Amino acid sequence: MALERHAVEEKISRAPEILVRLRSHTVWEKMSVRLCFTVQGFPSPVVQWYKNEELITPASDPAKYTVENKYGVHVLHINRADFDDSATYSAVATNIHGQASTNCAVVVRRFRESEEPHPAGIMPFHLPLSYDVCFTHFDVQFLEKFGVTFATEGETLTLKCSVLVTPELKRLHPRAEWYRDDVLIKDSKWTKLYFGEGQAALSFTHLNKDDEGLYTLRMVTKGGVNEYSAFLFVRDADALIAGAPGAPMDVKCHDANRDYVIVTWKPPNTTTQNPVIGYFVDKCEVGLENWVQCNDAPVKICKYPVTGLCEGRSYIFRVRAVNSAGISRPSRVSEPVAALDPLDLERTQTVHVDEGRKIIIRKDDLEGDIQIPGPPTNVHASEISKTYVVLSWDPPVPRGREPLTYFIEKSMVGSGSWQRVNAQVAVKSPRYAVFDLAEGKPYVFRVLSANKHGISDPSEITEPIQPQDTVVVPSAPGRVVATRNTKTSVVVQWDKPKHEENLYGYYIDYSVVGSNQWEPANHKPINYSRFVVHGLETGEQYIFRVKAVNAVGFSENSQESEAIKVQAALRRSVSHMACPSYPHGITLLNCDGHSMTLGWKAPKYSGGSPILGYYIDKREANHKNWHEVNSSLICRTIYTVEDLTEDAFYEFKIAAANVVGIGHPSDPSEHFKCKAWTMPEPGPAYDLTVCEVRNTSLVLLWKAPVYEGKSPITGYLVDYKEVDAEDWITANEKPTSHHYFKVTDLHQGHTYVFKVRAVNDAGVGKSSEISEPVFVEASPGTKEIFSGVDEEGNIYLGFECKEATDASHFQWGKSYEDIEDSDKFKIQTEGDHSKLYFKHPDKSDLGTYCISVSDTDGVSSSFILDEEELERLMTISNEIKNPTIPLKSELAYEVLDKGEVRFWIQAESLSPNSTYRFVINDKEVENGDRHKISCDHSSGIIEMVMDKFTIDNEGTYTVQIQDGKAKNQSSLVLIGDAFKTVLAESELQRKEFLRKQGPHFSEFLYWEVTEECEVLVACKVANTKKETVFKWYRNGSGIDVDEVPDLQRGECHLTIPKLSRKDEGVYKATLSDDRGHDVSTLELSGKVYDDIILALSRVSGKTASPLKILCTEEGIRLQCFLKYYNEEMKVTWSHRESKISSGEKMKIGGGDDVAWLQITEPTEKDKGNYTFEIFGDKGSFKRTLDLSGQAFDDALTEFQRLKAAAFAEKNRGKVIGGLPDVVTIMDGKTLNLTCTVFGNPDPEVVWFKNDKTLELNEHYLVSLEQGKYASLTIKGVTSEDSGKYSIYVKNKYGGETVDVTVSVYRHGEQIPEVKQGQLAKPRLIPPSGPSST
Repeated sequence: MALERHAVEEKISRAPEILVRLRSHTVWEKMSVRLCFTVQGFPSPVVQWYKNEELITPASDPAKYTVENKYGVHVLHINRADFDDSATYSAVATNIHGQASTNCAVVVRRFRESEEPHPAGIMPFHLPLSYDVCFTHFDVQFLEKFGVTFATEGETLTLKCSVLVTPELKRLHPRAEWYRDDVLIKDSKWTKLYFGEGQAALSFTHLNKDDEGLYTLRMVTKGGVNEYSAFLFVRDADALIAGAPGAPMDVKCHDANRDYVIVTWKPPNTTTQNPVIGYFVDKCEVGLENWVQCNDAPVKICKYPVTGLCEGRSYIFRVRAVNSAGISRPSRVSEPVAALDPLDLERTQTVHVDEGRKIIIRKDDLEGDIQIPGPPTNVHASEISKTYVVLSWDPPVPRGREPLTYFIEKSMVGSGSWQRVNAQVAVKSPRYAVFDLAEGKPYVFRVLSANKHGISDPSEITEPIQPQDTVVVPSAPGRVVATRNTKTSVVVQWDKPKHEENLYGYYIDYSVVGSNQWEPANHKPINYSRFVVHGLETGEQYIFRVKAVNAVGFSENSQESEAIKVQAALRRSVSHMACPSYPHGITLLNCDGHSMTLGWKAPKYSGGSPILGYYIDKREANHKNWHEVNSSLICRTIYTVEDLTEDAFYEFKIAAANVVGIGHPSDPSEHFKCKAWTMPEPGPAYDLTVCEVRNTSLVLLWKAPVYEGKSPITGYLVDYKEVDAEDWITANEKPTSHHYFKVTDLHQGHTYVFKVRAVNDAGVGKSSEISEPVFVEASPGTKEIFSGVDEEGNIYLGFECKEATDASHFQWGKSYEDIEDSDKFKIQTEGDHSKLYFKHPDKSDLGTYCISVSDTDGVSSSFILDEEELERLMTISNEIKNPTIPLKSELAYEVLDKGEVRFWIQAESLSPNSTYRFVINDKEVENGDRHKISCDHSSGIIEMVMDKFTIDNEGTYTVQIQDGKAKNQSSLVLIGDAFKTVLAESELQRKEFLRKQGPHFSEFLYWEVTEECEVLVACKVANTKKETVFKWYRNGSGIDVDEVPDLQRGECHLTIPKLSRKDEGVYKATLSDDRGHDVSTLELSGKVYDDIILALSRVSGKTASPLKILCTEEGIRLQCFLKYYNEEMKVTWSHRESKISSGEKMKIGGGDDVAWLQITEPTEKDKGNYTFEIFGDKGSFKRTLDLSGQAFDDALTEFQRLKAAAFAEKNRGKVIGGLPDVVTIMDGKTLNLTCTVFGNPDPEVVWFKNDKTLELNEHYLVSLEQGKYASLTIKGVTSEDSGKYSIYVKNKYGGETVDVTVSVYRHGEQIPEVKQGQLAKPRLIPPSGPSST
């Protein structure tokens, strides 16, 4: 048992560690002081207290000191403190494993009636001071100072400053305080402070980028504060792996609990490395050296919740950055943090009673005997990111005395199932980070409490929570401006990003112009928008860029600044300058309950040098003393004052500063209440400025509200009134979208005030501050902007101001925005004149231009440059810069009849002394046979005629003209397709000329359609004679024509009566005689054929008859008769406006002169309007028939009749064939008459002789085989058998009779002549009546 206990003790043994340090106090005399700190360690440390390094023994002065120790909290009571108790107090905790200490300052002050009970109340300055102040008046001078310092991570460094203190007292001296970025520095393992023997020093034991910043040494005395500052730059140490990023910095711990803590850090600047893709967080238990990596995969944002800590132990953390090249060096370790529940102390309460006795009450004792705990409450997401969600909750009440653990369960919304998140390890803290969530999917959570007795019911389910990044990458900073500072430094300023929430700060990069190599200017983010870049090379040109950074990452780089040459800034003589006048018009622009955004107007007078910035003082209402808001200059006329008390009233005053000093402060503002603005309407516009005051008008300028409301601002309303009037007048009925407005129709000599109201979708917002009263009257000798063109032809706007002083500045603007575009404008100011030059004037320069002159009584003016004015100025400029000969026509060409090419140009006018020349492909050509050049001075036409234009003439043609000083030229480029066009036209004209010397076609073959729907292939001929021969050909074969064409008439044609596909082909006509020949062809196919058909359709369509009904045994046929119809014509049939497609039901067809629609087996559905439409080349023709009512009934009846007749005809009795009409036979022979009969049903067959029924016997035999083969046999024919024999075939649908004439001749007689192959013709027999069927 003892061995086991020893093992446990060895496991938990550790050196003393201070969890909560001593805090400095400033008290009044006769007040008591209670100094307390918390320490942990095992065995329990022994604590000793010291005053100015002398041991305090309470037994020596029990009335003054009392020492307590409860649960690791050590307390020193100083009773009824007096002035001598002012000192530095220390506490040292010691056990066998080591030692730890903490110290603080106690200042005991004597009360004076004129003082406020505030530590800084007696100070005539407003700087962040410590509370340990020396009350003796010293004169302090800095002798040897530390300068701007460059160092590297891992190095040691000491900043020193020699100080001369007068008077020099051994026991009393000023207090030396060191600050980094206005934060007081104390002794630590990283920094050591020293002050003595006329020197103040700050030593760094191991530099990290955390140490980069502006270091200030402040010597604090009763008379005030003397200070000196310089910047320390700390570069990245060389990476362990080439290309790996620099180390992160500023690692801090937040929200620590029993087994959980959130670690945050700031990312390194990766200007010269690949971007960071993530971070690894490492932890180490205090007193050990075993670092453990907390996350398996790199975390992408600068924040990570670490879980799984052991309760009661202390930890330190570090972070490493990762990029594609490797892992960085680790950051500086964080301050130690203990895994303790901060609520444990709240559950114990101490009640002090008489005679120093105490009653300790534990909340556990008040809750009674609780077995199973209740469920946690207030379960919510305290932090949400794309990769995890941090859940927080309140412990159950009552909770019981037993230690609590928690189980967390999650459920994807809609799944209906719960999954325990921490099934393996119970959670001891009321915080937990849930990982492994599906991105974009909403989840709900619940938490269960547990102790050794059991598990509680689940808590209430949270609202759906979706993993997503709540902080986004910041937008890029705005415009970057670099200005000269010293011969090795440049001041860089920039506009903050549009979205600057949760910013860590900014990184600045610089590059030598033309090198494309960027270097980091700072290695730790700065949180202000102005930075001095040191260490630059004198005389070199640099450009700068800025990027913003937050927990998610870096913004895009800003736009690069303009290049600046590094050299010392010019300083004006201070003897001719003064401090600026006071700012005015302080306005509250926004308030969120903890900060206020103020706006104000710049001073009217700058004091002769530019205003460098502003200082703001504040105080709460009814307080006497003012407190400084900013220790560094504010460069803009807007500022947000932070750390205010909600619902408190504040007032402010502002002073401006220039190189001379700080001017008088403004009058105090009105009392502003620090209450958050939540109204949907916009806040007030601010910085109202009046300019261009004239007799009846003025221009009002303003800046947009900081608080927009719940929707974007859509415009502004301008109100004004006379000073003594009560009612305001709105100058604009419709809100203006600009930030300026010209107010007109004012009364001269009257005084007005103005205000502006912003408008959004919710309505009209708060009014701006009322402007100062303005007396409306133009000052005597008021000048306006004027436009002009100088002697060199440069267009400018000019302004003259006699009131200007040496300190005045002429500020030009466009649309009341300052002009800073050096690519488009050039400003030249000399004395009291200023000109704005347009470098490249064009239509983008149209608009309203304005100018204001500083350090005057509001001298300003504006000028509207419209299109007409710009055109006038550009015309004058062009005439001055380039006097030209005006041209009526640029260089052009025309091809003459013989293929000659004429180039010509026409000037407005030419004097007899003018000169000209033609240049072809940079070579001047002279007048000659090939190039005939001439000029008509009266008309201004200069021309050149080229007799032969060939392929060698491709190129550029230029005419240069000079008439006195005026010049002009014009060029014509004939290259490529343009030249080929001219060459082809020239050759064509030349060939045409030669062709027309003999018989030729004046019009080549063409086609036309006559009113008779005939197609004519025609042509026109010229220059023919009697001997001229004309011939037609088709597909190379000659065409015979009935008439020889009369060439003297000049026209020939070939007629195609009824065009069809067989007429397609290539038609050719030839002309020839002894002077030459000519040929013309026309390919009558493809599109030409289709065009002819369309033309035929047009002509034929005009002749279309009304639709007619024709009934057949198949159905009803609708017919349209035309002069000509071809199935290739485009026609449509429609029924009830629906197009009909040809098919079994509806058949479309036609003949030479008819188009028809066959309605097969018509029914009631086929009633309705039918339309026939034929499409020609210029339109269509329609014919319509209403096939309904009586018309349909009659047609249907006729169709049924014809159908029945056709059916009867088809099925009646018939003699299909086989009987001749005449038969000759010799007597004694046997005659056989055989035929095929048909009928459905089978017909009745009867034979007749001489129209009498044939009596059958052995001589006459009749047979009918298979119901269709009928025969008559006459055996041994005699002359008596001669006669007419008839076969009668009939069924119920009718039948027919076929007669055969038999002629019998005797042996030896001449055979009668009979026409061979003649078949007997049948005679129809009508169907029988009902009685016979």
